[in-house]
Amino acid sequence: MNEWTIEVGEDNFESAVVERSHQIPVVVDFWAPWCGPCRVLGPVLEKLAEEYAGKILLAKVNVDDNPALAGAFGIQGIPAVKLVKDGQIAGEFTGALPEPAVREMLSRYLPSEYDTQSREADALEEEGKGAQAKAIYQSILDAEPNHAKALLGLGRLLMNEGDRDSALNYLEKISLAADERKDADRLIARLQLRGDDNADEATLREKLAAQPESLEARFDLAQALAANENFEEALAQFLNIVKSDRNFRDDGARKAMVQIFDVLPPDDPLTDQYRSELAKVLFR
Repeated sequence: MNEWTIEVGEDNFESAVVERSHQIPVVVDFWAPWCGPCRVLGPVLEKLAEEYAGKILLAKVNVDDNPALAGAFGIQGIPAVKLVKDGQIAGEFTGALPEPAVREMLSRYLPSEYDTQSREADALEEEGKGAQAKAIYQSILDAEPNHAKALLGLGRLLMNEGDRDSALNYLEKISLAADERKDADRLIARLQLRGDDNADEATLREKLAAQPESLEARFDLAQALAANENFEEALAQFLNIVKSDRNFRDDGARKAMVQIFDVLPPDDPLTDQYRSELAKVLFR
């Protein structure tokens, strides 16, 4: 075996296959030592794993030692190959296919040159090397304008630089069918909450204190709180507005609350709390 081929069992399948598949495609080979066709296909898969050198990972599962895994995947004949990508089975075949057929099947799921470059840019971004990451993302987009990972990365960098309009421009280009769209929508919601100005929060608090009945003053403060990611207080202020006047600023307070829900993690307690509070107001 080589460094891109590993033996996997029931104890480490989740981490070695499912979690790893979010980084690179994982080819799972269900086999057994007594299986003649397995001994034909196995070396072909190992050869390709070594040739692709990190573009895929080969995980070998001995069905005799791991009957529960074989049962979970409905394995009835071996060799059986499952290609796992982003935690899901993306492709599969049964039997000892010839090398050209295996190669063709794998080619449909291999990361492109631009995918590889995008992962390199992601790593640079995490290391704080934003300028280098930005250059790589831009070079990818020069060649492939709709590359979702590069659009997301460049949009994220521009957002962090404070270039709201340019960030939105890139993020909104990401296809609705792309895996990256969910992350893009969260960033878009975050940018929309920031608004176009940088109103001083202290000044807005003073304004609301002087005019506690003013929905305009309360809305402006809530926007500033959301822009500063003080989401709990922002939600409370927006909810207060919805209770007073649902139609204020074209239902703007409710819409802003929904945007905050999009930004917060799905399991955030604030999301559950304020979704419930909002529902009570809307459907009373």
